[in-house]
Amino acid sequence: MTAGETGWAGTTWETWRDHDAIRRRLDAGADPEAYGHGRPLHRAAQWGSAEVVAELARRVADVDATEDGVTALWQAVVDRRPENALALAAAGADPWRRSIGGWSPGRLGLAGPTPDLFAVPAGERLTDAERATAVEAARLIDALGSFHHDGTGLACVAGIDAAEAVRRLKATPAPREFADGVVEDPWDHELDETLPLVGVTSVPGGCVVTQPWGYAPQRAGVLRPLSAGTLCYGLYANPKSGNQGRVARDGSIIGSDLHPGGGIDEGDTSEQALFSYLYQGNAIAYACAYAGLRPVDARAVVGPPDLWVMLPERDWLTR
Repeated sequence: MTAGETGWAGTTWETWRDHDAIRRRLDAGADPEAYGHGRPLHRAAQWGSAEVVAELARRVADVDATEDGVTALWQAVVDRRPENALALAAAGADPWRRSIGGWSPGRLGLAGPTPDLFAVPAGERLTDAERATAVEAARLIDALGSFHHDGTGLACVAGIDAAEAVRRLKATPAPREFADGVVEDPWDHELDETLPLVGVTSVPGGCVVTQPWGYAPQRAGVLRPLSAGTLCYGLYANPKSGNQGRVARDGSIIGSDLHPGGGIDEGDTSEQALFSYLYQGNAIAYACAYAGLRPVDARAVVGPPDLWVMLPERDWLTR
C-alpha cells in the first residue's frame, strides 16, 4: 500500500511537525494505522512534534503496535525525542516492553542523555558493565567533538602504537614539504598522489591511521597487516553513499559493508543494540570505541598526527 493510498502522499519531515496539517489529513480520511508499508505514529515519533504524536496516539487502535519489531515509543527513545516519548507514555505506551536485544525503550533510555524520562520500576536498572559503556560513550563523543568528516578514511587499531603501525605497513616518513602541501589543499593534487600519504597517531588503547581526504586506511590491504594479532575497525565517510565500515581481526577481514553510527538493527544482540544506540550518528566515535580506543580529542583523526608517512607501492585493495 502506498502513502497515496493511505492519505499521506506528499508528507515530509516538516509536515509531521505541523499539528493542524496532520489533523486535517486525518479528518479527511488519512489512515492512522498505515503509512505506505509503515505506521504514521512511528514517523511522528521520529520526526514530529509532541502534539502530532498525541493526535495520532488518540486515533490508533494500539499505541504499542510495532513496525519492524519495535514500537513508536522505542523509535522516539532511539531517535532522542524525549518530548515525543513522554507524549506516547502519557497515551498509554509501555516504556518497559522488551524489544531488540532484550532492551525496552525505558531501560535503553537509562543509558542515554535523558535517564530520568520514565518512572523506573523495581528491578529495572543497568548493569555495571552497561553503565560503564554508557559513561565512556558520552566521554568519547564529547572528547571528539563535532567536525566535518565527509571524505575521511581511518583505521582504528587496538593494542599497538603509531611506530608499530608504521612498521607493519612498511611505510616511510613523508617528505615534509609534500605533506604540508597536501594538508593545506588536498584537492590541489591528483588522488593517486595523495592516497599513499597517511597520518598515524598513538592514542590510549592503540593507534589511529587517518586520511582526512581519502579512503586509503579503510582498504583491506591496510587493515590486514594492521590487525595481525589484534582488532582493527576501518571507516570511510563516503560523501556519496555514507559511512562505510570494515572489521579486521588477526589479519583477516571479518566484516564488510557495515554502517557505523547507523543505529540499531533488528536481530542485534543486547551488547550490539546498546553500542549502536550510544553511538548512533557518531561514526568516528563508533569506530574508535569498537577497537577499544580512548582518544582524548580529535587530533588523531583530523591532525596533525604524530607522523605523516608514505605507504609503499602495492595492491592495497586486497593484499
